[in-house]
Amino acid sequence: MQLLAHLAVMFNMKVPLPTEICLLLLSFLLNLELSEALQNVHISWDTSVKMEPGQSKSVKFSSDETVPCNVTLYLESVHLHSTNGSDPIDFPNKVMILFNTSSSNVPVKGLLVGQIILKVNDSSAACNITPDIGSNDTRPKIEVYVVHSYTITIVSVVIGWIYFAAWSVSFYPQVILNFRRKSVVGLNFDYLALNLAGFVAYSIYNLSLFWIPLIQTQYYKKHPDGVNPVRLNDVVFALHAVALTLVTIIQALVYERAGQKVSKITIGLLSVTGAALFVLLFVAVGQKITWLRYIEILSYVKLGITLIKYVPQAVMNYRRKSTVGWSIGNVLLDFTGGSFSILQMILQSYNNEEWDLVFGDPTKFGLGLFSVLFDILFMVQHYILYNPKRRKELSHEPLLDSNDNSDAE
Repeated sequence: MQLLAHLAVMFNMKVPLPTEICLLLLSFLLNLELSEALQNVHISWDTSVKMEPGQSKSVKFSSDETVPCNVTLYLESVHLHSTNGSDPIDFPNKVMILFNTSSSNVPVKGLLVGQIILKVNDSSAACNITPDIGSNDTRPKIEVYVVHSYTITIVSVVIGWIYFAAWSVSFYPQVILNFRRKSVVGLNFDYLALNLAGFVAYSIYNLSLFWIPLIQTQYYKKHPDGVNPVRLNDVVFALHAVALTLVTIIQALVYERAGQKVSKITIGLLSVTGAALFVLLFVAVGQKITWLRYIEILSYVKLGITLIKYVPQAVMNYRRKSTVGWSIGNVLLDFTGGSFSILQMILQSYNNEEWDLVFGDPTKFGLGLFSVLFDILFMVQHYILYNPKRRKELSHEPLLDSNDNSDAE
C-alpha cells in the first residue's frame, strides 16, 4: 500500500481503496475472459442438402453464441457435376451472420440435376474476433444434390437399409446350421480363412479412415474436392462381420469336421499377403509411404479376397455333389444384399445423372456383380444339381417298366 501511495504522489493520483482495486481487477479479468470467448466463437453449418430442379432450400450457418459484430464467410465451388457442365444451383458467394445474432439462413435454388460441393473459406469480421471454422484440411464441405425425384431418393434409402440388413444377417444362418448339426462338414475352411482375412483388412481400413485424424487429413489432401467415403454403418458392418466369422471359426474348431483343414494354397497365399503387409507397415512407419496409402493397400487386399473366396466352396460342392453343410440361407441373404446394392447404384446414378457411380468405379460394381453370380451358382447347385430330394426321387424312379421291356424285345 505504501508503494501505491508513493506512486500516486508521483503521478498526482488518488490512492484507490483496497475494495476498488479488487473491483478493477475483477472487471479486467471478466473483460479478458469475454474477449477470449469471443475470439473462439465456433461456427458450423449444414453439410448436405437435397432438392429437385426449381426448388429452393436454405443452408443454415450457426455460431455457438451471438456475435458482437457482422461476420462474413465466403463460399467457393470446388466440385461440380451436371448434364451441361453449368452450376446445378444458384447460391450466393458470401454469408453474413449479423451483429447480435447467432445464425444465418442462406438460400439456394435448384436449377438442373447435378451435384456441387461448396467449400467455406476463411472468414472475416468487422471487429476484433477470429471465428473458428476449422482447419482448411478437415473443414466440413457442403454437398448439394439436385435430383430428378425425391421419391427415388427415398426408395434408394430404403433399399440401402434392406441390403445392409440382408448382408448383416447373412452370417447367422451358417452359425445356426452348424450349431444344430454340431458339425461343420460341408463348410469349406479355405472360405472361412479368406473371409476372416478380408474382413479384418476391411475393418482396419474403415476404422482408420473414420476415426484417425492424420489419415483423414491425408485423404483430404489427396482428394481436396472429395468427402470421406466411410460412414458409421460401414464400420459397424465390418466389425460385425469379423465377430461372426470368428464365431464360425470357433465352431469349426469345436464341432465335427471330418479331418478338414485349410489348404496349403490358401495358407501360402495368406502368408505371403501377411508378410507383404508387415513389411509395408514398417515402410509406412518410416514415412516412405503415407498411412493413407497403407490402408488403401488393405482395401485392395479385401477386394482381391472377395474375388476368390467363393471358389473353394463352389469346388467343394462340386466334388461332394452336395451342398449339405453349406447354408443356403447365407446364400439367399447375400444374393439379396448384392442385388439390392447394385439396384441402389443404378437408381442413384439415374437420379443424380452421374453414371460414374456405376461405370466410374468398375471394381466396386464388378465385385458386387461377381458375388451375385456366385450366389446364383450356389443356388443352382443347391436346388437343381445336388438337391437331395430331387436326387432321391430320380434314384427311385424306374428307368423302364418290365412289361415294356418284354414288349420291346
